[in-house]
Amino acid sequence: MFTTAIAGSLPKPEWLAETEKLWPQWKSSGDSLLRAKADATLLWIKAQEDAGLDVIGDGEQSRQHFVHGFLEQVEGIDFANKVTMGIRNNRYDAQVPQVIAPLRLKGRVHAFEAQLARAHTKKKLKFTLPGPMTIVDTVADRFYGDKVKMAMAFAELLNQEALALQADGVDIIQFDEPAFNVYMEEAADWGVQALERAAQGLTCTTAVHICYGYGIEANNNWKKTLGDEWRQYEKVFPALAKSSIQQVSLECFHSQVPMDLMALLKDKDVMVGVIDVASDQIETPEEVADTIGRALQFVPKARIIACTNCGLAPMSRAVAEAKLKALADGAKLARQRYA
Repeated sequence: MFTTAIAGSLPKPEWLAETEKLWPQWKSSGDSLLRAKADATLLWIKAQEDAGLDVIGDGEQSRQHFVHGFLEQVEGIDFANKVTMGIRNNRYDAQVPQVIAPLRLKGRVHAFEAQLARAHTKKKLKFTLPGPMTIVDTVADRFYGDKVKMAMAFAELLNQEALALQADGVDIIQFDEPAFNVYMEEAADWGVQALERAAQGLTCTTAVHICYGYGIEANNNWKKTLGDEWRQYEKVFPALAKSSIQQVSLECFHSQVPMDLMALLKDKDVMVGVIDVASDQIETPEEVADTIGRALQFVPKARIIACTNCGLAPMSRAVAEAKLKALADGAKLARQRYA
């Protein structure tokens, strides 16, 4: 009851990459970089286990960015000539690669880090992939001329890698779709269809993570414009409830999301965000348990997973470690309270 997991990313150590940045530059290259990525992955596996988490991830230590880490192994994408493009409905500008030809995988994308993580933890292993709609929103299309067609092309590639990750021994495959909270009508229409294509044929647990973004200034400023109630989930949750996706991750603590929206996710496991990623303040176990208690009004206890609101990548390592401990301790307290 009240198992614990992180949304995905964790901060990169200073010997691996720039710290507290969403798009950090690597500190080395070649074999040295590969060894540093492996070391950082093992460090965070140990840190998650020491904190007491039930589901372990690789912390996305081998990826510069959660989307581009996948795209780097896709043919038909020009990384040499990036362009500036507004993403997340022009919330902020980013340097993005261009899609210039038919999309194909060059080979395995995340075999190295997935197999490394599987070999070093006996706990359930979750691995994250970007969702097709969010990928489409993070590249410049110079070939397909149709968002839905390009999303389905990406979904097919994601499915190939997801099936391979399952064969690597991954227990949970999570697709990250922050774009679902931006393009709500399209998400409920073709976004969920593309997500289902990405998850086609998987027999492991499938999940989707939908948040209001990392704790960076552009996202925090956007949240200030959303009013007293953030009802974006209301558009896509009914479509997800009808889908085959088994777990849904949502932002909760220190947000203006009405908690009754969780009731729309009938028969789904709900990853309730009980850790704020936009503040360095460390949650107390009591705060975490209180958030879980409020979620219990709308979700059966057997279906609640305590999670972070989003990734912790832009935070300091010390803050992230303390928040992992608070997550585990708070869930333990909730088990005592609500058993």
